[in-house]
Amino acid sequence: MIGPKFGLISLCLSVLAACSSTKAVDMPAKLVSINPVLEVNRLWSESLGGGGENFRLGLQPAVDAGVVYAAGYKGSLVALNSQNGARIWQVKTGLVLSSGPAVGEGLVIVGGTDGVLLALSTEDGQERWRYQLSSEPLSKALIAEQVVVVRTVDGRLLGLNASDGKARWSYEGAVPKLSLRGTACPVLAEAVGAVIEGFDDGKLVALDIKTGDLLWSATVDSPSGRTELDRLADVDAAAAVLGKDVFVAGYNGKIAMLDLSNGQVWWEKEASSYRGFGVDAQTLYLSTSKGEVTALRRNDGNQQWQQSALLHRALTAPVELNDSLVLGDFEGYVHWLNKADGSLQARISTDGERMTNAPVVAEGRIYVQTDGGKLLAFETKPKG
Repeated sequence: MIGPKFGLISLCLSVLAACSSTKAVDMPAKLVSINPVLEVNRLWSESLGGGGENFRLGLQPAVDAGVVYAAGYKGSLVALNSQNGARIWQVKTGLVLSSGPAVGEGLVIVGGTDGVLLALSTEDGQERWRYQLSSEPLSKALIAEQVVVVRTVDGRLLGLNASDGKARWSYEGAVPKLSLRGTACPVLAEAVGAVIEGFDDGKLVALDIKTGDLLWSATVDSPSGRTELDRLADVDAAAAVLGKDVFVAGYNGKIAMLDLSNGQVWWEKEASSYRGFGVDAQTLYLSTSKGEVTALRRNDGNQQWQQSALLHRALTAPVELNDSLVLGDFEGYVHWLNKADGSLQARISTDGERMTNAPVVAEGRIYVQTDGGKLLAFETKPKG
């Protein structure tokens, strides 16, 4: 990443990129009336404390065993009953939070803007340990195999003991002079005991989760172009692992399918995304940097359909719920699209604040958190 004092500059990169070629900012598509085929019911909501609307933070709820864990920018961390939103416990961490929570191994883990990584008990919110990172984390940690893996904005990936927070290994990726504000969440490839992570120079790596040893490295996008903006090659969207395949998307670059065993590229298509994608047994669903939602055939990357009704609305990554895709936008709207053809199925407004992070689907419900600190739970059913 560029230095912390320049962090806000990176918020404008997508606008600058548009201006550099068109001399005008692309205006967000206006929402048109739709005939909803789904009935969306708001179940409950909770205020977590805002203030982080302009910082593109990695704050996203996590759901585990009927409990929703969520963190606010101003330091509040709560555990709520997933069905009715009743508060189980609440902790004031005293930190300005930038990432999390991640849940696993009996821990809830959040990160602060000052680089503090804090681990608390899922049972009562009591602090277990804390670790001082080299810089700010902007994506939630991975907790697996008794290891906590966390990525920081200065290009470091660190493995810590889940039991006591002591460092086990570290890996450092290259950091260009200019990059987007954001980092990809580390992803577990359970079949090979590896963590998969993308970096700002367009590389994707697989590391042994217990030792940090490099298993392979692959280039998703090579920086090219006349200007620093043209050469942005960040992999800020989390990779996805299904079976023996790894899927990854880069900014200003490509979306690709790789072999999990060695990083060999099986197919790649021109695409630009910093939000991310979802993938199932047959199809990959991508939110592009322009705001298109595209369905690609999983085995060869060929396009199945594209929905352009939400152009330039800064869409989140899509998540799957039954036969629908669910995603949020910069005005706090949540949209439902048909997985089969991309048609608009339903829409609901939250608090009018941007959603940087994708909705979370668990137990048949949808949980969304806006950058203004509002947490909401929704349920859907066919209309009529």
